[in-house]
Amino acid sequence: MAKLSLSLIVFIFIFSVLGSVEPAAVHHAQVSRARAFIESSCRSTRYPSLCVKCLSGYANKTQQSPFQLAQVAISVSLAKARHTRAYMMQVSGNFKDVEGRTHQDIRDCLDQINDSVDRLTQSILELRRMNQEGGDSDFIWRMSNVDTWVSAALTDATTCVDGFSGRAMGKMKATIKGKLVNVAQITSNALALVDRFADRHRATHRP
Repeated sequence: MAKLSLSLIVFIFIFSVLGSVEPAAVHHAQVSRARAFIESSCRSTRYPSLCVKCLSGYANKTQQSPFQLAQVAISVSLAKARHTRAYMMQVSGNFKDVEGRTHQDIRDCLDQINDSVDRLTQSILELRRMNQEGGDSDFIWRMSNVDTWVSAALTDATTCVDGFSGRAMGKMKATIKGKLVNVAQITSNALALVDRFADRHRATHRP
């Protein structure tokens, strides 16, 4: 009887282990496919390595969908813009009117980053409306809005970067510029993925 009980326990243990292998293997395969999808999509961007680095952690959320990937890419860009804005607001008080421009450059850049945050937020909301409403009747109009807003956010970030070029920089200003470059590059990638989604959608919904 004791041997039977022991055999039963061993059987249950083996069954439980083997039973968990298949779901784990399936999950791993799904993640691998999702990552491959991200890597393939990121080849269409200007900064593919950065694209993969930023988006690979969201592989499960993209569902191998260009639409979902575009939403995630804009969301990541928005998060970076918000983080950079918070940092600039935190350190802006440390700058005075050195040579008449330094503090004003920071304030001007903050205004532009605020615009970027607003436009990226609008873009995400517009994509969500498109997903909820469905259909193609207003696809061109909504995609035009998203493209315009993400492009404007990229212009704002790039203008900020240009405002820090050609000036002697201490460690803090160099840190700010580095964060701004990161926002600009990630937003550039998001714009490329938005355009990729729009192109693929139009190609599969031709009359």
